[in-house]
Amino acid sequence: MFARRRAHVPAPSVPKLLAPHLPSCPPPSLPSSPRIYSEVSAPLSRSADRRSRSRARARRNLRLFIKMRSKGVLLFLLLGAFTAYYVYMPIPDNIEERWKLMFTDCFFRSLSHLADFSELLGLKDYMGVMMFITFAEQVVPVSDERVQVSEELFDGVEVVVYQPRQEKGAGEARRAIIYLHGGGWCLGSSRMGPYDLMARQMVTELNAVVVSVEYRLAPAHRFPAPFEDVYRVVKYLFQPDVLERYKVDRERVAVSGDSAGGNLAAAVTQQLQLEPENSIKLKVQALLYPVLQAVDLYTPSYQQNQNMPILPRTLMVRFWSEYFSSDKSLFRAMMANDHNGPESAAMLKFVNWSAFLPESYRRAYNYSAPPVAQTETDQHSNEPARSLVDPRASPLLVPDEVLRPLPKAYVLTCEYDVLRDDGVMYVTRLRQAGVDVTHEHYPAGFHGAIMLTVWPTDFEIARRMVDNYIQWLKLNL
Repeated sequence: MFARRRAHVPAPSVPKLLAPHLPSCPPPSLPSSPRIYSEVSAPLSRSADRRSRSRARARRNLRLFIKMRSKGVLLFLLLGAFTAYYVYMPIPDNIEERWKLMFTDCFFRSLSHLADFSELLGLKDYMGVMMFITFAEQVVPVSDERVQVSEELFDGVEVVVYQPRQEKGAGEARRAIIYLHGGGWCLGSSRMGPYDLMARQMVTELNAVVVSVEYRLAPAHRFPAPFEDVYRVVKYLFQPDVLERYKVDRERVAVSGDSAGGNLAAAVTQQLQLEPENSIKLKVQALLYPVLQAVDLYTPSYQQNQNMPILPRTLMVRFWSEYFSSDKSLFRAMMANDHNGPESAAMLKFVNWSAFLPESYRRAYNYSAPPVAQTETDQHSNEPARSLVDPRASPLLVPDEVLRPLPKAYVLTCEYDVLRDDGVMYVTRLRQAGVDVTHEHYPAGFHGAIMLTVWPTDFEIARRMVDNYIQWLKLNL
């Protein structure tokens, strides 16, 4: 048999009519190996280079960031350390609200340094810069529902008068308090917020008229200008028509002040009773941490509290020197406690703190009388030497016969105050002269506290001081 053979089928062919229209498709052929590697590896290499450069930049940026951040952290730490060092100061543990006091004092110290720098550059004098404190706390005294407030002139001196809107006793004459603000005779104002607040409290709690005196200030008006302003105000108030206008009982008038204001209150009280045929009789004098003498600026309290807030020894000495003179040599001499001339020699016995300070205030300090220069100077240059022993500037420098007729006194002192011993010695001498004295000493108190009653520098001890002071007036005026 014959085997079946598969028929041969020819492959289809493209018709000749379509062939010219089809693209030529040569059989694919593989390129040689070197061409493959070069065309593929080139973009891969460029991509790798870009990644490498990117990673290098990232590493550089990271190192730069770490370096900058380290510097920033270091700068922050240094700034924090400096701030902590500047703000912090050693304050006794028994003082309340110590950190608040540190921050408050930091502001005062910063302003004081700015004032020193400004004076050094000749831009503005020291006290001119420090007046920022006064301007910052000034308010416009306005009446409210309980207190009527008016700004008046008493014999040419500006005063702010606070009085009750309605009388609590029909036809009854009222108490009056002539109040003298502090500020070292160079700063301060009766229009400052804390004084305005305290005056209103006295009016409402005592049913009293308060005359807050805007006396002239040094260095524009040096001693005795502030004293003379206060003296004129007191005399003016005691005129019969003025007493009638404000419905004031002439037998119930007090003079009071804090710091330099306490100085003026004590001096005016003394000078009034020295006048022959004087008809003015003050009922009481109330002195709040007063400054009372300038011949010994190295008492135990000046030594103990020379760097304490709010009144370091340097600032108190500057106040004294500015009160008397623009001569910087006086300031330097007072800083060294080497400023007394022959005029002071007979007065040193009145400030012998070894005799007039109780043992608890003397402690381990040993008394040494301030040196007295024996050289005479011309009249003009000797004026400050005479001024600092003038009783109108230093009320502590008077004999006992001047103290005996003085009215009942209230004296507030603070343990941490350069002026503590001035007040304590005055208490001792007044008592020895037979004057009725209430001495209120604050073991945790510091100078200027009575001004710190307004937020954010409001202190509990300040409120207690004001309340106790007003309570004493209520019982004794």
